[in-house]
Amino acid sequence: MIDHLGIPVSDIAVARRFYEAALAPLGYKVMGEETNGLGNNVVLMGVEEVDFVIADGERVSEGVHHAFRAGSRAAVDGFHAAALAAGGRDNGPPGIRAQYHPDYYAAFVIDPDGMNVEAVCHAPG
Repeated sequence: MIDHLGIPVSDIAVARRFYEAALAPLGYKVMGEETNGLGNNVVLMGVEEVDFVIADGERVSEGVHHAFRAGSRAAVDGFHAAALAAGGRDNGPPGIRAQYHPDYYAAFVIDPDGMNVEAVCHAPG
């Protein structure tokens, strides 16, 4: 079981605006900010507890993909719309991805650092 996921970002202010907007339909909010022992700026996010962290000061990796579980297909739709409005690029509109399973409803966007971000609902329509 994953406790939390942390990713490096090139511009903490731009990334915070993007993730705060894009993940709001999934129930995420900023739960804190801090400077870690390395002097990196860190934004802590989650629904009920911190499980997603963005930080500056480290090299952004190519090919990173992270998926957030959505409670409904409407939340996936909301994620996609909010992410595009916050500056993300479409990488796959909301819809069924039957290659994974018959109820895999997901949307994909590219974040400001070029990482693939997904919201997925596994519940039947």
